[in-house]
Amino acid sequence: MKTITVHHPHSFKPGDFPPLAIALGYFDGIHLGHQKVIKTARGIAEKNGWKSAVMTFEPHPSIVLGKKKDGIELITPLEDKIKLIEKLGVDYLFVVRFTSRFASLLPQQFVDQYLAALGVKHVVAGFDYTYGKFGKGNMENLPEYANGRFGITVIEKLALENTGEKVSSTLIRSKIREGKVGEVKPLLGRDYEIKGIVVHGEKRGRQLGFPTANLQLTAPYMLPPNGVYIVQMKVADTWHNGLCSVGYNPTFKNPEEYEKTTEVYLLDFSDTIYGEEAVVKWLARIREEKKFARVEDLIEEMKRDETAARRYFEKQGTAT
Repeated sequence: MKTITVHHPHSFKPGDFPPLAIALGYFDGIHLGHQKVIKTARGIAEKNGWKSAVMTFEPHPSIVLGKKKDGIELITPLEDKIKLIEKLGVDYLFVVRFTSRFASLLPQQFVDQYLAALGVKHVVAGFDYTYGKFGKGNMENLPEYANGRFGITVIEKLALENTGEKVSSTLIRSKIREGKVGEVKPLLGRDYEIKGIVVHGEKRGRQLGFPTANLQLTAPYMLPPNGVYIVQMKVADTWHNGLCSVGYNPTFKNPEEYEKTTEVYLLDFSDTIYGEEAVVKWLARIREEKKFARVEDLIEEMKRDETAARRYFEKQGTAT
């Protein structure tokens, strides 16, 4: 897959690229709905002897438009998004830098400059996709702006069979925010993952008999709420079973000293892995974060957490 960063205004013109069937969207999560949009574009391209493409945007539009002044937590930061799209067999990925100038384009200008000018023969997007200034362009009026220059396929709502809920980044965010990490897989088609570098912490877990890997996130991933979770962590291409504590270690710290940490305790693991990049796969929530009056009480609770994790992996058939 060829990834092209596009800065506005660009200088591309028809003929710079082969005929394209292109999927449009921000695609945070690359969930099953996104995958349907992208796979549809790829199928249309293959049927017609064209190339498949995806157009996404960076950073998130809400940051530029002032709706998220403090930034936004992501399900799939750009690096992860690129890898997931490549796995779907796409030929071209256009990453458009979302700026104030780009956001000011009228719908007709967006269609002319970012679809027609790239040699697009067919556009695929979800039913709720919008474009152009104030989001006034949508899939209903796209045929008017296209004026017969390319075909259009609208992907209708994809819903969960058991609940009828729309598969969406908003729903996935809600699940993660509530700590329901085990309910994300049916939406993403995979477990939720984050990446980080293993860094030195206070090494208090080692003193308690539960040495942990302190994770420094490599991107603004969305984290579940404070608590203890059953996870798997990949280091050096090998997955290991474990527990992850997200929070402030309130048993040992005063509120003014609080600094949120993400710490992973791996079962039956003793290697030194400082500086390694790690991937954490979130599987289930055990409990919320607690403050214990005695360190001994914390240790007993951690033992119960470990027992719960081992039972989980034995039931899943993934015990180490």
